[in-house]
Amino acid sequence: MSSKMFLRSFALFFAAFTFYSVRLAAQDDAPSVAEAARRSRQQKQEAAKPAHVIDNDSIPPSPTPADRSISSSPATDSAAAAENPPASANDEEQTKKEMDDVKQQIAEKKSRVDLQQRELALAQDTYYSNPNHDDDKVAKDKLDSMRADLDQAKADLADLQAKLDKLAAASPTLESSDSSSKPSESAPANP
Repeated sequence: MSSKMFLRSFALFFAAFTFYSVRLAAQDDAPSVAEAARRSRQQKQEAAKPAHVIDNDSIPPSPTPADRSISSSPATDSAAAAENPPASANDEEQTKKEMDDVKQQIAEKKSRVDLQQRELALAQDTYYSNPNHDDDKVAKDKLDSMRADLDQAKADLADLQAKLDKLAAASPTLESSDSSSKPSESAPANP
């Protein structure tokens, strides 16, 4: 009986030892499998990162003509003063430059007004598509702010147009030559 007992004990010990060694081997593989999974996830995240997109927000604004004239050096100013024609022609040239600057500002302002109108229309569509839009005070305040900004931009555009008209009226010789290049379209209508 002792030999049977010994064989059973030995078999039981052997099975436990085998089970334990298999379990240890599995644990040794676990960190490498987990590490492989981490590396795989990291590679997927790196591949999923979007490329840098250049849009209007990431491009710095170009300097306005007024900024360029401020940044000109005194040496170029003195050289230009030495080459300037008589005062009356100089006044006309300065008025023409000023009119061109105002025309450029008007064109930029029109594009900003157009963009603001589109953004406002999109925001209104989003706001009114919400069934509970009456309860959304934050979105309502944002819409009101956007409308106020748009109204201010339209007022600025009207001021620029009035400034251009005043410059054109002050210089009758330039008025006739610039009447064809004068911006004829007014600010786009509010949607």
